Amino acid sequence: MNLGALKSLFFFLFISFSPPLFSQYIESKKAEIKILDKITTKVETFEIKVNDSINFNSLFIEIFACYRNPPEDIPENYVLLKIYDKIINSEDQAIYQGWMISSSPSTTPLEHPIYDLWLVECK
Repeated sequence: MNLGALKSLFFFLFISFSPPLFSQYIESKKAEIKILDKITTKVETFEIKVNDSINFNSLFIEIFACYRNPPEDIPENYVLLKIYDKIINSEDQAIYQGWMISSSPSTTPLEHPIYDLWLVECK
């Protein structure tokens, strides 16, 4: 065996048996969200199970997935959800659909005249 093949073999073995270079997300069973009613200035906190939904006044919120970073990484939570408003859209049309991130709620905001909604954490 020549030196180049031996180096390639050691490199392959090193890569094969080394730990992953990036961490895996932890799947959570519940999402904790807060909803601000801009008219009454009251904040409500909800824990919603994944694949479950809640009604809050005119909002209908469905949670599809919730992930968080492992403890050794920077704390971060991600939730996949869909939000309907019964007053704005009398038919079943979503006013928000997508991922929300706990550390930067302004990057994925719910634009609603009465409510603000943000992810606190995945549990």
